[in-house]
Amino acid sequence: MLSLSLLAAAAAMIITPPTKQLLQGIDWRTLGTLLMMLCVLEGFKQENVLRPLASLAAGLKRMTNLSLFLIFGVFFSSMFVTNDVSLIIFVPLTIRLFRGGGKEKYILPVISMENIAAIRGSLLTPFGSPQNLFLYGQAGVSAGHFMLHMLPLCLMSAVLLVLFVYFLYRKDPREEVTAVRAEEPWDPARKGKRMLYGALFLLILATIVSRTAYWYAALAIVLGAVFLFDRRLFGKVDYVLIITFLCFFIFSGSIAANEKIAALLQKAVAGREYWWAIGLSQIISNVPASIVLYPFTENFAGLIYGADTAGLCSLIGSLASVINYRIYVREYPGRGGAFIRTFTLVSWAFFLIVVIPGLLLSRWSFF
Repeated sequence: MLSLSLLAAAAAMIITPPTKQLLQGIDWRTLGTLLMMLCVLEGFKQENVLRPLASLAAGLKRMTNLSLFLIFGVFFSSMFVTNDVSLIIFVPLTIRLFRGGGKEKYILPVISMENIAAIRGSLLTPFGSPQNLFLYGQAGVSAGHFMLHMLPLCLMSAVLLVLFVYFLYRKDPREEVTAVRAEEPWDPARKGKRMLYGALFLLILATIVSRTAYWYAALAIVLGAVFLFDRRLFGKVDYVLIITFLCFFIFSGSIAANEKIAALLQKAVAGREYWWAIGLSQIISNVPASIVLYPFTENFAGLIYGADTAGLCSLIGSLASVINYRIYVREYPGRGGAFIRTFTLVSWAFFLIVVIPGLLLSRWSFF
């Protein structure tokens, strides 16, 4: 994805040479907010802030209850800590609990449903996914208004996930699993860092929701706090995502500045935003697709609903899916093909149910 974004940015600058206006057109606020989020969420992972949930899951004895807990743990946590972080936390836990309880045959279908939960849970909030963060910044609506428009898709997805779980265990809904030892308790000496990252996270949420013009002050506070108290964290941040964002901002701005290309794309995309977002995401993923298509969009709802549905079609559709795949193949080398088969079957079953309701909802004007 990084290589593709660099090539796209270089090609776009050949088509439309860079200017001062191009640099001014880059959404620096989104890039700064994304950097803050990545720093703090890396701290969340390092401090294992959701450890109490892992301990609770380890005590559940029925497979339906355990699976629902894990899947909806991803669903609800992704609304706040983003879809990729929720998968990084819950997928390894799922593998550990199912493997330790002798239920490995259920790992693939359950983590495939966790993937769906991450994609469909995160769509509710402006900060649940990178594409939502960008599009919310462009929309100019309140957080409440944004969440109201995303709520029907979120509720529908929650109901379907419950049905999918009970279908998986339809032969024995009361099937039990051997309890696995809970994780080690928190280190009391690191309580200060957990509190620090919690406070910084609240600052970031307030910055996003309030749309304050002083976002750069929040960025300075977050980076300054990390530098003073945990500077090694800077070496673990996913800068690739930020660079990818920057390159596609350059690509989108350069294309939009070319009158002939812009007119062609405007004609092709307008009125078909939903399908364009789903289709283009299968080539460049939903985050870059949102950035590229936004300047040519007339139906904002179609764009964001399509981008938040695209991850159900293929691994490429959402970077969260790629993360899920990488976690699984680290634990089970050589089983990548099995993951893709199960992921595709489960995701497409879900996609075929939600794609038309999403299209119909996209006619509900966002503004």
